Amino acid sequence: MRAARLIKMVLLLQSRPSMTAAELAQELEVSERTITRDALALSEAGVPVYADRGRAGGYRLIGGYRTRLTGLARGEAEALFLSGLPGALRDMGLEDAASAARLKVSAALLPSLRDAPESAAQRFHLDAPGWYQEPETPPFLAPIAEAVWDDLMISARYRRGDTEVERDLAPYGLVLKAGVWYLCARSGTAFRTYRVDRFTAVARGEERFDRDGEFDLPAFWEDRATEFARSILRAEVVLRLSGAGARRLPYVTDRAAAEEALAGGAEDAEGRLTATLLVENEEVAFSQLLALGAEAEVLRPESLRARFAAAAEGLSALYR
Repeated sequence: MRAARLIKMVLLLQSRPSMTAAELAQELEVSERTITRDALALSEAGVPVYADRGRAGGYRLIGGYRTRLTGLARGEAEALFLSGLPGALRDMGLEDAASAARLKVSAALLPSLRDAPESAAQRFHLDAPGWYQEPETPPFLAPIAEAVWDDLMISARYRRGDTEVERDLAPYGLVLKAGVWYLCARSGTAFRTYRVDRFTAVARGEERFDRDGEFDLPAFWEDRATEFARSILRAEVVLRLSGAGARRLPYVTDRAAAEEALAGGAEDAEGRLTATLLVENEEVAFSQLLALGAEAEVLRPESLRARFAAAAEGLSALYR
């Protein structure tokens, strides 16, 4: 514990011209008295830590001292590439590894580039969850993430509807989509996708699995996401759209389905487009297409047209 703290203290001093005892204490989560003792211990071990006295004083390394401890470990290097997702790193239990990796990189940079991490952090930030959501960390995300990193098999129970199924899985990769975590895993010989928050039990095994060298996580996810999006569009709605309605349609419903409908539509003499749109169901179509107001007229099915007629009458009565 103390050895790790001393190493981190050296790396902090190596990455900055000077740091006060208070700054070091805050970074290392210890008291200033502990910082004084640690600085003395480093000095006795041959690390040239120098203490400047006075109000503007602090600790610094002298003589161009450079530690050889800046080499990145595999876990730290892998975590570094995810450092734009601090929440995701924390949820997967990789926050400490990423912090150590960033510190080592900062220590290895030229003095003129020492502000690069702060400069980038103040210019770019990724907030993955959607609006109006309070994302919850799935309870088994961390052990699953460890198994993914180490290529270890897991035994898991998974909630599917009202039942639970048991599976032995080879966890290939994790995907964070709109605040929801998904596991892409091999079950037997087939690759499948599982929502991590639906796991009710996970036990990490000791057996390692051999990765398929041709497996491409981004490509696999893109294919499955497209397949899923298409699979839930099981109903058809025939619409008559104004020019404004046609332009807005991709923003209120599935974009791919909207573009397909618009491409296959037929325009009448008044410039209105009649198109067939694939939708999830009548309820979803009603809530989505209601946003288009009078720019879209539902022609079929008759039951959905009747719902819009009733909604129009209700609005008319309300605003009359």
